[in-house]
Amino acid sequence: MATHKSAIKRDRQSKAQRLRNMAYKTRAKSAIKEVRLATANKGIEDARLSLNKAVSVLQKTQSKGAIHKNTASRKISRLARQVNKLANTGSEGSRDEKPTPPKQDRPSSQP
Repeated sequence: MATHKSAIKRDRQSKAQRLRNMAYKTRAKSAIKEVRLATANKGIEDARLSLNKAVSVLQKTQSKGAIHKNTASRKISRLARQVNKLANTGSEGSRDEKPTPPKQDRPSSQP
């Protein structure tokens, strides 16, 4: 246990900051979970809305110093990839695209 006046104050501050950081991290984990549930349920619009909310929460958590900026970026990137993958697989069947022509063989230089 701290005995100096400054060490006692630092201990008090650390405990308060720890509680604040836990609240930020919990909020971020809940937002991530919401995005993952939306992608699992194949709700493209729900997934996009929850992704926007999660990005905001993760960036705020990062700005407060509760998580490292690379951690926030990594989590945002992975969530965005999941949502984009869901959006691409959901819209593939409805698109009317022209089939790509087969590749032609290049003429060989040997006789």
